[in-house]
Amino acid sequence: MLTTALHRACGAAFVLTLALVEPAFAQAPAATAAALDSGNTAWMLTATALVLFMTLPGLALFYGGLVQSRNVLSVLMHCFAITCVVSILWAILAYSLIFSGEAAWLGNLDKAFLAGLDKIKTPGNFPETVFVMYQMTFAIITPALIIGAFPERVTFPFIILFTVLWLLFVYVPVAHWVWGGGWLATKNVIDFAGGIVVHTTAGVSALVAAMVIGARKGFPSHILPPHNPGMTMAGGAMLWVGWFGFNGGSALAADGAAGSAVLATHLAAAAGAATWSVVEWLRFGKPSSVGAVTGMVAGLATITPAAGHTGPIAAIVLGVLAGVVCFLVVRAVKTTLKTDDSLDVFGVHGVGGMLGSLAVAFTGTPSFGGAGLAEGMTASSQLGVQLLAVAVTVVWSAIATWVMIKAIETVCRCRAGEEAEREGLDLTAHGERAYDLK
Repeated sequence: MLTTALHRACGAAFVLTLALVEPAFAQAPAATAAALDSGNTAWMLTATALVLFMTLPGLALFYGGLVQSRNVLSVLMHCFAITCVVSILWAILAYSLIFSGEAAWLGNLDKAFLAGLDKIKTPGNFPETVFVMYQMTFAIITPALIIGAFPERVTFPFIILFTVLWLLFVYVPVAHWVWGGGWLATKNVIDFAGGIVVHTTAGVSALVAAMVIGARKGFPSHILPPHNPGMTMAGGAMLWVGWFGFNGGSALAADGAAGSAVLATHLAAAAGAATWSVVEWLRFGKPSSVGAVTGMVAGLATITPAAGHTGPIAAIVLGVLAGVVCFLVVRAVKTTLKTDDSLDVFGVHGVGGMLGSLAVAFTGTPSFGGAGLAEGMTASSQLGVQLLAVAVTVVWSAIATWVMIKAIETVCRCRAGEEAEREGLDLTAHGERAYDLK
């Protein structure tokens, strides 16, 4: 009897406990949804604005001051038009081809027309719409960099067609390989903010385009100096400030990595500008404003792939290397290769991006003050992966650019006519002048 009563009491206690606990379980969600991080969201929105500011108006003014007064409006128009074209293509399919799917070579169309975006993107816990816009600004500035190789001598239709083809056949696949989970990402390649995806692709494509399109009339002995170095300095200063979003935003969070990347970015820019000025001073007897701002951009391009992995002292070293190496290559392109890469896109962006992409294998290690490499990677194994990524990107960018320019030539004229070059593209292509010359 005692045993039976005990069993009944235990059963009643179990039923009572279940009755009390069951509602709590019923109210609990099956899984905890990611919560929006307002701090990260605010930082990524700010970084997005900074990167767009790099193209409009930063790069536009930087390039605009370097050309002749009769062509400055055409350069501004090219940057503006590229922004419009890339933005539309990005929303329709480019974003999806990079960041959806798990294929090794190219993404899919699951997010074409920006369908199916996540409300909260992890890591970072900010809306995917913000990530879409942030990455769009990278896609905008990359083809805009290339136009510095052939200003003052190409038609406006060529700019539009080249932008469309280059974005889809160069930028999209390389960005997927490196940032979209493609085959290079699986090998632990490091490209924090675009030394490979942005600067190597743009620099190599610029060199090939300059070779195919040909030099300006009078190159190299009768090319006039920049019409407005002050405009170039102002545009360069905007690039310097905007680059904090370019590199700092690539941490995808308002955290220590972003702070470290911004510090490294600033120091590399300062070291690059100072070094270029010293080299120019020793070589020509005077440091120029154009030289200083060019060295700054070289330092920025070089630190870009390594910013989130490199300590402050190593960033200064990279800036110094950029100031020397990029200076020498810029001169070699014009004197040895006899190529009119007019605004030095390959020597500054291409060489800087490749230099930083290879150097991160060492500057990223703790012994150099870096944040460390991927798990299981040593300096030598990381260097091998970086070499592979740079080599493949160089070859793909060069071949694809040559093919697409030849293809464009079959449907429209790439090179402006002699009269247009003589009168200037501002008037002949757009019917306007940047300045009142009366």
